[in-house]
Amino acid sequence: MSTVYEQLGGEPAIDAAVDNFYRRVLNDPYVTPFFENTDMERQAAKQKAFLTMVTGGPNKYTGMDMREGHKHLVKMGLDDTHFDHIVCHLRSTLADLSVPAELIKTVIGVAESTRADVLNR
Repeated sequence: MSTVYEQLGGEPAIDAAVDNFYRRVLNDPYVTPFFENTDMERQAAKQKAFLTMVTGGPNKYTGMDMREGHKHLVKMGLDDTHFDHIVCHLRSTLADLSVPAELIKTVIGVAESTRADVLNR
């Protein structure tokens, strides 16, 4: 059985998804304040490595764990409503890239599994 990473289309698909995703995120005034002091090229590279790892691709992720990496954002007010916006952008991105509904559901499930850590609960 192939991994979610392979089903999505591997590295080219992850790259396209992350690039599309951050275009959406950076056009959403509700969440952009959390990215104001972020090197977006570096952020996109970390996100690509993280998504590759959590979908079963080659693990090259060297970033912080979710709790540590988002602690400063929680102090800025990051909460469930912001997380929901991000998940919505992820879902829309995958749909725009013609990812099958069942696979979108799987990827959203992976994203949701990080909610407690991202929000430091």
